Amino acid sequence: MTRRLTRALSLLAALGLWQLLTSLDVDLWLRFAQFPTVTDVARELGHRLGEGTYWQDVPQSLTRILTGFALASVAGVATGIALARSRLAADLLGPLLEVLRPIPAIALVPVAILLFPSNEQGIVFITCTAAFFPVVVATRHAVGALTPVWEEAVRTMGGGRWRVLGSVVLPGALPGVFGGLSVGIGVSWICVISAEMISGEYGVGYRTWQDYTVVDYPGVLVGMVTIGVLGRLTASAVELLGRRLTRWLPRPSYGPGARPRTDKAAAPSPAVPPITPEAAPHDQLV
Repeated sequence: MTRRLTRALSLLAALGLWQLLTSLDVDLWLRFAQFPTVTDVARELGHRLGEGTYWQDVPQSLTRILTGFALASVAGVATGIALARSRLAADLLGPLLEVLRPIPAIALVPVAILLFPSNEQGIVFITCTAAFFPVVVATRHAVGALTPVWEEAVRTMGGGRWRVLGSVVLPGALPGVFGGLSVGIGVSWICVISAEMISGEYGVGYRTWQDYTVVDYPGVLVGMVTIGVLGRLTASAVELLGRRLTRWLPRPSYGPGARPRTDKAAAPSPAVPPITPEAAPHDQLV
């Protein structure tokens, strides 16, 4: 309860500071004179919520992000496992992926326009590419860090390659995989919004750019707030799914105001009796 209250107060403090700086037209090094106030943005948000255009843009962006992220998750996990488990795959795919990985996904917009027959498919491709590489890297490192003893134990009991994959590799790599998925969903939002600004017809990014071109700064801030809320919701969904699928992991109990857990069922350590002259070895009696 204390942590939730602290988080809510931090958001309220940020909004209060924003309102104060913009309402007083503070113009020091940062210029807040032309910046919309919190009340202006809230008024514009209430106006947008009553329009059909807003509810047309949000599902468009969500559909693009979820489609691209789902494709990237499946392809990224499979590629990461192949790179970590197969020397042939590492030799064939590794150099190519390492060359492509530093290229920003948003730089692929011209390529997507040339390759795909519609802007919708191109935006999904950019979103998928953005999330693909973080998932691949996280999965490869997670699989490579697994203890070989686990695999040897399964093979000793007669398990084959698929049994090792399902019983050892996938469960053991899940924490690292979801770390990559958490990074990938954030990068996907950055790229899908940028792609909508460049070549989209609908979506939150497209609408935000249109507001900027007509100098509607409260509308721009409404788009930014919408992107932040949607990004937070999708990232929380990925984290929640990761916690559900890795329930077997020990969870830390620390935190603001939290006390570390103690195992009450554990037997107390026996007291060590002092060494007496009668019980001590001869070499200790000097």
